[in-house]
Amino acid sequence: MRSPGRDDDDAIRAIRAAACPLEISPHCHGALLFAIADARFVLLGEASHGTDDFYRERAAITKRLIEDKAFDAVAVEADWPDALRVDRFVRGASDDSSALEALGDFRRFPAWMWRNQPVREFVDWLRAFNQAKPEQERVGFYGIDLYSLYTSIESVLDYLDRVDPEAAGRARYRYGCFDHFAEDTQAYGYAAAFDLSASCEDAAVAQLTELRQRRLRHDGADAHFHAEQNARLVRNAEHYYRTMFKGRVASWNLRDQHMAQTLEALDAHLSAQQSKPARIAVWAHNSHLGDARATEMAQVGELNVGQLMRERLGAQCFNVGFTTAYGEVTAASAWDRDAERKRVNPPLDGSIEALLHETGLGRFALILRNNEVLAESLRHARLQRAIGVIYAPATERQSHYFHARVAEQFDALVHLDRTSALDPLD
Repeated sequence: MRSPGRDDDDAIRAIRAAACPLEISPHCHGALLFAIADARFVLLGEASHGTDDFYRERAAITKRLIEDKAFDAVAVEADWPDALRVDRFVRGASDDSSALEALGDFRRFPAWMWRNQPVREFVDWLRAFNQAKPEQERVGFYGIDLYSLYTSIESVLDYLDRVDPEAAGRARYRYGCFDHFAEDTQAYGYAAAFDLSASCEDAAVAQLTELRQRRLRHDGADAHFHAEQNARLVRNAEHYYRTMFKGRVASWNLRDQHMAQTLEALDAHLSAQQSKPARIAVWAHNSHLGDARATEMAQVGELNVGQLMRERLGAQCFNVGFTTAYGEVTAASAWDRDAERKRVNPPLDGSIEALLHETGLGRFALILRNNEVLAESLRHARLQRAIGVIYAPATERQSHYFHARVAEQFDALVHLDRTSALDPLD
């Protein structure tokens, strides 16, 4: 039987003994890099999509991974074609004159996730870093999400128009299946899910298959790789939108499986290019990157990227969660609504955020991997807060909290006790 008071006291003592204060950031980041060791994938989370401090701390850690551990790429919770424009800019291969311009393809809700000041500053830094490197050693920037169905269709067609007009004609015929829905992905999903219209699944699968066969006949150049990733996105997005009306768990799992597949494909591509295993930093929400098996989500059948990457890579995957207790956040009140600056409610009793606040340490990091004392102190499931692009303070317990065993969920945890809202560029 759990004794919350005694358990909390033990946990607070263990946290205070193990915490690394972020005010001494070079030392703290050094301790984190030491724990990461030779891991090839470092998953860097966030407890909300609208907290400035998470983005800045994540960027600071990523810079150290690139400078000190020669990481090859940053992969973010964004769509492939939107991020590709940024990738070309940071590699010096685009006509964009600034990071602000390079972020211009992030137009769909929630644009503030990537069109914000910390990301703009990081993109500028990455371009400057790459300018001092030979072309083959430049660090890339990629998207792993699957919402850009129609943009990805356009990207596949643009590529084939350049290299194989006959193949472009076949692709245009196949993708014509989607034309009836005027680029409304949810309308397509609803119609296909309830048999109100023919599914475009076979067309999307056939086009991906043809591009894969073309890769076997050609040299696997970058342009073809990007086209194939867009074709995979179309195939998976079609399945996702068709499934989203049949249950949250199935569509969630499809989305996270797509992100994990994209990371696997990117890993294979970069590793083949440089004849050594690639190393990739991943930016996404805690709910995607913390191991789902350590959360109540597993009880309803949900999986996520963190789980899939750990299952595939073991210790070669190192995931870092982020938490906060107080402050403000940028979020909307409903999907497709304007971004607002909202005050974050105080953490609920029994939550990991309340426990970390009680330590009185402010801003600090905890290395959880291989720390048996911390693992024992944090063995019980506690409430954990997750704010996405929507924040509903009035229903916060139901909308934004779930139970998790944090020492199993993450390899390290960064707590920033009081945080500020993200400033969108627009």
